Amino acid sequence: MAKKMTAAATPPLYGRVREILEAARGNIARTVNTTQVVANWLIGREIVEEEQKGKRRAGYGAKLLTELSERLGRDYGRGYSVDNLEAFRQFYLEYPGLISETVPRNLVFPAISETLSRKSGEPDSAGSWQPGVLNPNLSWSHYRSLLRIDRRPARDFYEIEAANGGWTVRELSRQIGSLLFDRLAKSRDKAGLMRLARHGQELARAIDVLKDPVVLEFLDLPESPRLVESKLEQALIGKLETFLLELGKGFAFVSRQERITLDGDHFYIDLVFYHTVLKCFVLIDLKVGKLTHADLGQIQFYVNYYDRERRTEGDNPTIGLILCPDKNDAVVKYTLGEQQERNIFTSRYQLYLPTVEELENELRRELRYLSPPTAKAAPKIRKPKGQS
Repeated sequence: MAKKMTAAATPPLYGRVREILEAARGNIARTVNTTQVVANWLIGREIVEEEQKGKRRAGYGAKLLTELSERLGRDYGRGYSVDNLEAFRQFYLEYPGLISETVPRNLVFPAISETLSRKSGEPDSAGSWQPGVLNPNLSWSHYRSLLRIDRRPARDFYEIEAANGGWTVRELSRQIGSLLFDRLAKSRDKAGLMRLARHGQELARAIDVLKDPVVLEFLDLPESPRLVESKLEQALIGKLETFLLELGKGFAFVSRQERITLDGDHFYIDLVFYHTVLKCFVLIDLKVGKLTHADLGQIQFYVNYYDRERRTEGDNPTIGLILCPDKNDAVVKYTLGEQQERNIFTSRYQLYLPTVEELENELRRELRYLSPPTAKAAPKIRKPKGQS
């Protein structure tokens, strides 16, 4: 015998939610992903509005979702569990401006379709799209990943990068798990943080492409003193697509073990890329031991050679990057001098996902060598939801 409906899950609420779902099913012209996003947001809005009217009743919200879930499950099948309905509710609360149109529930999908084709079909074309507004490049699974991020600046950053970069849900989850925002943000001032949150990663200078640490957990290589550079290089080439995602937008692979010959002596550059945004070559030297003074001299040699012999008209100065598991920041500072900020960089790499505590230690170490003695302590980095 069917469970009797209580006043909490009133027929009017069910009817309003039903209108949303029927309109979504009938909107064949819309893409499945965007239609699902819109429907879930609208359901969340209905739940919130219904809760607000009965918020003084004890246990009202839990009973409301339970009974609504049971009825939707009978009529529409799987996908409307209490957990999912709670996610719809959170979605509406966290993205209150996702849809700005105020039209009847059964007409919202044609209205959204027309609006998207007019304004959001190319969200980057006029620079008018902002995080928090419906974007056709993001599916419901994208938004579920974004909802796990507590900090609004970080969530906005990932939303921009996922939409503009065409990230899959897997790529988005990986970048969130590797704390990309924090790795890019740790050396930026307050204004730089705001730009990351409002515009995503902008590439105007050589230092803008730098991540420290570079996370290579996708290689599935154990940390071992027996690791050799040739094995690390081969693993990176074997998973080049994922490595390019970690390096960031704009990197195009050119060659590996590129030979330089001077007066009969041969030298080999581990990896050569071209950066399509900065218009310059990027030379990467891989090290499996602690960075030394000689390593810095070697990358300087490679960069100087490329600038004189390989750089062509229209190319900007070559960038050199050493990836190493450990380094002495003071040695780097006094060896490279101004070049450390201009075109030669060093980054640690990790063969596992970093923790928030490790990033805090990295930031404190960086401030110790690059900031005046009176610099304030490093700010606390809050964990994303689910970060262990």
